[in-house]
Amino acid sequence: MRIPEVLHIEIQRGPGRLAKVLNIVGQKGYYVEGLQAVSRMQNKTIWELTLEMEEDDSRILFDEIADLHFARVIGRSDRVFDRHEGGKIKTEPTLAINNMEVLRDVYTPGVARVCRAIAEKPELARRYTAINNTVAVVTNGTAILGLGNIGPVAGMPVMEGKAALFASLTALSAVPILIDTEDADKIIETVCAISHTFGAIQIEDIKAPECFYIEDELRRRLDIPVLHDDQHGTAVVTLAALINAAKYAEKELKGVTVGQIGLGAAGIGISKLLATYGIKNRRGADLNPAAQVMFAETGGQVSNLEEIMATCDVIIATTGVKGLIKPEMVREGQIILALSNPEAEIAPEEALRHGAAFAADGRNINNVAAFPGLFRGILDCGGRDFTGRMLIAAAEALAHLAGRSALVPDPLDKKVHAAVARAVSDACEDGDDLQ
Repeated sequence: MRIPEVLHIEIQRGPGRLAKVLNIVGQKGYYVEGLQAVSRMQNKTIWELTLEMEEDDSRILFDEIADLHFARVIGRSDRVFDRHEGGKIKTEPTLAINNMEVLRDVYTPGVARVCRAIAEKPELARRYTAINNTVAVVTNGTAILGLGNIGPVAGMPVMEGKAALFASLTALSAVPILIDTEDADKIIETVCAISHTFGAIQIEDIKAPECFYIEDELRRRLDIPVLHDDQHGTAVVTLAALINAAKYAEKELKGVTVGQIGLGAAGIGISKLLATYGIKNRRGADLNPAAQVMFAETGGQVSNLEEIMATCDVIIATTGVKGLIKPEMVREGQIILALSNPEAEIAPEEALRHGAAFAADGRNINNVAAFPGLFRGILDCGGRDFTGRMLIAAAEALAHLAGRSALVPDPLDKKVHAAVARAVSDACEDGDDLQ
C-alpha cells in the first residue's frame, strides 16, 4: 500500500545534486507531493521531501540516496500517524462557562427546570439538549475499510474520522461506539439500550450478512433514523457518479447494462439503489452464494467476472481485491468505478489507457460526499426513516454540483453538504420505504 512519507534529506551543496536525488525518486515510480528547503548552511541544504511510496520500500530508497555520497536521509515521519496523534475528536461546550451565573443555569440548580420540562414533554429534548444534533457511529470492527475483521479498537481511527467529518462538514456531533461482539443480536440490544442518547444511528464497517439484519432490526425497533453507511452512503455517491458519467458519455443511464463485481454490503446497497432509480439491466458476480441470492432478490442477474467485463457498459467493483480487473479485460467506452479502498481493483489511469471512457476509484467516489448531508437533512426535517426518495434526491444533488467533467463534487465543500441536506429534507415528506 502506498503511504505518504515525509523525509528530511541533507544534501551537500553543488550543481544538479538535488536533481540527482529526485531522479532516484522518479526512477522508482514515486509521486512527489511536496518539496521545500528546511534550512540552508554554507555547504549543505536540508530538504523536506514528501513522497507517496510503498510502505516497505523506504530502506531501499534510503540506501540508494546514501550511495550518492553527497546526500543522506537524516529523518522521517509518517504524515498519517502524525495527524492521528492524540486522536482526532474531542467534546467541547457550546457556550462559555465562565462565571457563577452561567454555571448555575447550565448545571444545578437551573438545570432542574429543564429536566422537569422534558419529563412532562419529552419532545422538548430535541430543543433543549444535544440529542437531535448527535449521531452514534456504531461498529464491531468486522469489516474495516478494505482491512477486514481487525476488531473494534483497531477500527477506532475510522470512527473518529467519521465523527470529525460530521463536525467539520455539517456541525453534527458524532460519537464512536465500539461494540466488542460479533453476535448481531447483542449489537442490536446494545444500540437499542443507548439509543435515547442520539438523534440518529450510523452503522459502520460491520460485515455482511450481519449488517443487513442489524440495520433492518434497528430500523424496525427504533423511532430514530438508522443508516448503514457502507451500503447506502456508498450507493448515493456511486449513483451520482453514474448520472454524470452517463451524461458525459451520452448514454441513457436507465438503459445501460451495469455489471457489479463484489456483492457485499456496498455492492448490495448499490444494487438496491440502482433498482429503485430504474436501472433494470444489472448483472452481478460474487463468490458467496448467499450474496448471489441477495443480488437476485434485488432483480439482478447473477453472472461472473469474465462475462460482466465482456458485456456490461458500466462496471462497479467493490471486492476489496487489488488488481482483480486486468487491463486487457477493459472494453472501449466502458465506465469503470473500482471502489475498493485502500487499493482499487484497477487503477483509473490504467483503465483509461485501455479504452475506458471514464474511470474512478474509491478515493474519488467516496461516501464522505454523502453521509454528512444525509444525516443533517433527516435530522433537520425530523424524519424517522431514510427512504429511497431521499437517497436518490441526495445523489441527484451531488451530480448537479459536480464541476465540469467531474463525476462528483469536492467533498470538502460545505455548500455540497448543505445542498444534500436540503435535498433530503425536501424529500422527507414523500415517504417510501428504504429497501
